[in-house]
Amino acid sequence: MSMAATAEVCDANAQLISTGELRALHPIFQIYGRCQVFSGPVVTLKVFEDNVLVREFLEEKGNGRVLVVDGGGSMRCAILGGNPVQQAQNNGWSGIVVNGCIRDVDEINGCDIGVRALASHPMKAYKKGMGEKHVPVTIAGTRICDGEWLYADTDGILVSRTELSI
Repeated sequence: MSMAATAEVCDANAQLISTGELRALHPIFQIYGRCQVFSGPVVTLKVFEDNVLVREFLEEKGNGRVLVVDGGGSMRCAILGGNPVQQAQNNGWSGIVVNGCIRDVDEINGCDIGVRALASHPMKAYKKGMGEKHVPVTIAGTRICDGEWLYADTDGILVSRTELSI
């Protein structure tokens, strides 16, 4: 789908909203990165104050995918920084949504990729390599599964069970 505004997607897909096939995340995320509009198939990751698996994912080819990271909503450290975001951009990721904090905001804002996060924080995450890949996560009031589609713009973030066309 060529990216339409999320508000237009909602207006055109009332039936999908009523069945839960199309969901809107609660508006809790800050917008970072140069790309304010992005979309793609979802890859999920669940971590807590640990960024090893985040970095590992972003070292892979993104192929237009969106990494959705459930960081447990922690506001005690950043689980994503400028270098991994630069790598994500170079590897073809469409965007990153982090239920947690980021750091190196100036670097991230210089990247041609979309990033959503709760806030910025100067402290680094731990490096234990703990977490779960490709598992359903619940962030911003919405359950998100690997392989679903995410659509983000300045109005908000939508998740759909299938790729949308309008």
